[in-house]
Order: sequence, then C-alpha cells, then structure tokens
Amino acid sequence: MRFQGLAFRAHNPQWALDPLSGEGARKYGGRFNRKGVNALYLSLSPLTAIKEVQPPKRPLQPIVLCAYEVDVVPVLDCADERKRSEMGITEQDLTCPNWELEMYSGLIPASQTMADRLLAAGFAGMRVQSFAAAAGPDDLNLVLWKWSASLPEKVILIDDENRLAIRRESD
Repeated sequence: MRFQGLAFRAHNPQWALDPLSGEGARKYGGRFNRKGVNALYLSLSPLTAIKEVQPPKRPLQPIVLCAYEVDVVPVLDCADERKRSEMGITEQDLTCPNWELEMYSGLIPASQTMADRLLAAGFAGMRVQSFAAAAGPDDLNLVLWKWSASLPEKVILIDDENRLAIRRESD
C-alpha cells in the first residue's frame, strides 16, 4: 500500500533537534528494528504519539511534538489481519511482549526478525497497531526503515517557521 498523510512523533527533547534522523532507534534498537538499523517511529494521531512516550502512571515528561507530511510506498498494513497473514506475520511477531528483554540479552526478538524480512522484501515501512500501555484499537503507528526528502519514500518535517532550526542556532 501507499501511505499518504500526516504522521506525528513525540520526541524526547534530546532527539528533537534532528527529528528525521532515526538516530535513537538506530543507536538503541526498537521493537521493529535491530541496533544499527535506522527506523523512524511515527504515530497516526498526536494523541497516539503522546501515548507512545508517556510512562504508565507517571506525570507527562517533557516532549517535542512534531508533525510530518508522509508519502511512502510500499508500506505493509500490519493492522490488516489478511495482509499480515499473506506475509506470514503472526500476532506474536508483532506483540513480541519480551522484545526488550530478549534484545538486551543478546537475542534477536521475533519482531525484529519480522522487520528484517519486510525490509529485505523491499518494504519501506509498515502500518501497525500501537503497543503503548494506554493504547486502544484505534491507535496506529507507522514504522519506516526507509525515508528521504523525495518520493517514493518522502517524509517532510512540518516546521514552516524553522522553530527547530532557531533552537539549534542558539545552543
């Protein structure tokens, strides 16, 4: 599928100065990317983006909420059970509840193996249910392994007033 639309990310302020880098995911690894593999984790609503970074039962920590114009193809719709099944992806591949523990133990979690397969098959990313603690069935994310300033993997930060650039200059 082709994903066209707005996406959002609530950045930890330390990564907000380069909101298109995917550096945090590359450096530390994530549910759907191994350490060393770039990934840009986006949400399809501002509230979902906030849920992704909100620690359970704790006050909201400082974030920088960014919006992006996205036009990326191909994207696998893992929120669609039929499309997921066609690719041999199970619910366990997505939920992978112990992915972090497995990753820090030196293992490769099923969710990362599945993402490796999709990347090798030519997918730029996937649309997937959010697994954040407060997420509901309507909370969706877009995980990208390939993105650039141009098609077919176009992701543009919406920052018409150059607010992030102004901050970089003053640091």
